[in-house]
Formats: sequence, C-alpha cells, structure tokens
Amino acid sequence: MSTTTPRIAIVGAGLGGLVCARVLEQHGVPVTVFEHESGPDSRSQGGTLDIHEDTGQVALRAAGLFDQFLALSRPESQEWRLYDRHATLIRHDQADEDDLSRPEIDRGQLRTLLLDSLAPGTVRWGHSVGAVTPLSHGTARLHHHDDTVEDFDLVIGADGAWSRVRPALSDAQPAYSGVTLVEAHFDDVDHRHPGIAHLVGRGTMSAKAGRRGLVLQRNSNGHVRAYINFRGPQDWHSGLDLADTEAVRARLLAQYQGWDESLLAILRDNEGGFINRPMFVLPAPHTWRRVPGITLLGDAAHLMPPIGVGANLALLDGAELARAVVDHPTLDEALDAYESVMLPRADDNAKTAQQMLATLMPDTDADTDHAAFPDPIWPAKDLLDSGPAHTS
Repeated sequence: MSTTTPRIAIVGAGLGGLVCARVLEQHGVPVTVFEHESGPDSRSQGGTLDIHEDTGQVALRAAGLFDQFLALSRPESQEWRLYDRHATLIRHDQADEDDLSRPEIDRGQLRTLLLDSLAPGTVRWGHSVGAVTPLSHGTARLHHHDDTVEDFDLVIGADGAWSRVRPALSDAQPAYSGVTLVEAHFDDVDHRHPGIAHLVGRGTMSAKAGRRGLVLQRNSNGHVRAYINFRGPQDWHSGLDLADTEAVRARLLAQYQGWDESLLAILRDNEGGFINRPMFVLPAPHTWRRVPGITLLGDAAHLMPPIGVGANLALLDGAELARAVVDHPTLDEALDAYESVMLPRADDNAKTAQQMLATLMPDTDADTDHAAFPDPIWPAKDLLDSGPAHTS
C-alpha cells in the first residue's frame, strides 16, 4: 500500500463487509462501513452457518478471531440426518469430537463477534446508500438516500443480493431460481417440541421427495428453524395473505399430502407465522469490466443457491480484498489481484451450486434416489442468499 492512506467505504455490514473492515483496521487502514439498518439488533440475522476450514475459517484466522469463533461454535452440530417422506432414516452422519472442519455458529453470534472487533464508530448505522458513481480521476462517489454525497478512493459493495453498488459495474440482476424456502420457527424445542427435537438431533435434518423437501436446523439456546422448500412458481401463494398463518399452513399441508405425520408436524406446530423466501441467483459467470475505485464481494458479486458456501465465500472475499489493499502499492493493483482470484472461484462455486440445486430439487414429483446426495450440506446451511434482502 502506498504511503497515502486511501479513503475506503464498505457498503453493507454483513459478514463479508465486516471481516474486510476488521482486516483493514488490523493493518492500520481506516474504513467506514455504511449500513441501512438502524442498529445491530434491528432484525434477526438468520440461522446457523457451517464455517468451512478452507474458506470461512481462513478468513477468521486472517482477522485474528479464530479462537473467539471456536469458543462460540458448535462442532457437535455438524450432525446431519436424511429422511424420506415416510420418516425413514436414510443416512445419519456424526462428526468426531475433534472434527473442526465445519463447526456451526449462529449468524448473529458471528456478526456480533465481527462488530465487536472493530474500532468504535466504524459502522455508520441508519445510512442507506442509493447509488455509487465512478469519477473521472479514479475515485467513486457514494450517494446517500438523504441526497448527500461522499467521495472515496475505494467503494466496496458488500450489500448483498439487491446491491446498490453493483449497477456501477454490471447490469446483472438477480433472477428467481425456481425454488422457494418458507421459514418457520420452534423455541425451547427439547421441552416444548420433543418430536421436532428427535428429528433434528444436534444439527440438521432433511427429508426429501421429488421437488419438495423439509429441513430442520438446530440453532443455539434450544431454537430450531424449519425450512419448507419446493420447486414451483414464485407466486405459489397467489390468492393468499402471507400474514394469514392458518391459510398459509393449509396451502403448504396440501403440497405435502402423503408425508409422514411426524414430518407434517413441522408444518402444523411451528410457533408464529411463516416467512416466504424465494431463492434468487445471479448469472454465472458474473463478471464486469474494471471500474477504478469500485468492487464487490459476497452476494453482491456472486449470489448463488444456499448450499453452504455463500457466507463462507463472503468471508473469504472480504479477508482477501483487505489483504490485497494492504499488500499492493496501488488500489488498481489490489483490485487486479483480488478480482483475478475471486471471480473465477465464484464462477466455479456458482456452477456447482446450480447443478446441485437442479439435482436436489428436480422438476418432478418422483421420489429421489438419496444415494445421489453424498454431501450433507443441503439445503439451508447458508441462508444469506435467501434471507431478507440486504441493501444498504
């Protein structure tokens, strides 16, 4: 990095943006993170994440936070169970006690760990960004929703699926993948919902048949998230008020006729309402012509189906981008180094994710051969892609 300290803005206080800020600050580079949410607790941050040793854990080591992560993580939650629609257990995987290849952590816990590691005032809460425009001398102008502007040497779009930074680089827009997740919740599951607790065990369970699936995912403190996932039109709920819990329940139960009663309890006994989460993806490959002073990371750069890699790639993107800024004499050289690695890696992962989604959620009602699914990461380990649209 040159002796002149660059002015750097990160748009979006998600995991990728925060780890990028952390690594920059570790190396004496100040940064401002702009986040449209009013504060760190303004909304639920989603479910649990499995942090992979070759991606997310690499980023946390670079950020100097790996030991703190391990103290919060749940290695035992790598347990995974696969059932058919008759509730017959097809497969049961359990990690060894010393297996740290993919320990789980609640997304909110990981985000708090990252936020607490930053210098006070790094995140400017309640600051929505409307657009970013490149300037003639290689800098970028950040346009806030209150009509004020600020200029930076580098603007990093870490603002998720519906990024306001992306249009400065690319015309690509997220498109519906053909698959929807409907989220539901269970609290104090071991005492109040013993049947659900039995199905999910200590980690994740999935039941599948054709174009439909049911998933349970254990979070910390006795909380379980359910994901009802199916291939179908985005307007599957046409004629329904999604706030009418009983009407939504009836529609979903009709889709799962013939499934075992123990599995249908996932639809019948949830606490609170249902949350509709259609899955969107960016085209693969998603590339852009270099624009000085602007780049992307995470879902803003490579939105893909949630098969367990989205959050991990966002973390790795953030750490690698920060290191590139620190290690190169100019920002142009830093972006060359970062994008030359990030874009091909994202393309490879996006293609794999799309192939896996097509296999796991086929456009057929026939029961699926479970032997074709050897890797226990489907389908809702990484919900950044399908969570609330994150724009800053």
